[in-house]
Amino acid sequence: MTTLTTDHDTGPDTSHDTDTDTRRTSAPATTPDAKSPAGPEKRRSPRGQADGMAVAAFVLGLVGTLVANVVLGPCALVLGALALARNTTRRFRAVLGMALGAVDLIILATLATADGTLSWTIGG
Repeated sequence: MTTLTTDHDTGPDTSHDTDTDTRRTSAPATTPDAKSPAGPEKRRSPRGQADGMAVAAFVLGLVGTLVANVVLGPCALVLGALALARNTTRRFRAVLGMALGAVDLIILATLATADGTLSWTIGG
């Protein structure tokens, strides 16, 4: 939106119109218009991020019981703890993710002591 001002009103955001001898003031370019298609930038709330961490902890813990428990187990433990620290609404999922992460590490320790490897083998 532009507004027309008088000649003696000069500011840093004004531009001179050569045809009418008046100055126009324009809105700063950094202000997003609420009615524009893009709209204001949406940010996730900390609680929404904590809910995502809880789900990620559960998924990583579940997948870690089958593959890559060296990496996925500790990740599930950390993400579950962070989700609980940020007061997630999905507390059970965060706790379950932490439990599965601990199971991943128990499986890792059991495999390492049983046959000296860090992976599963099916069959003989």
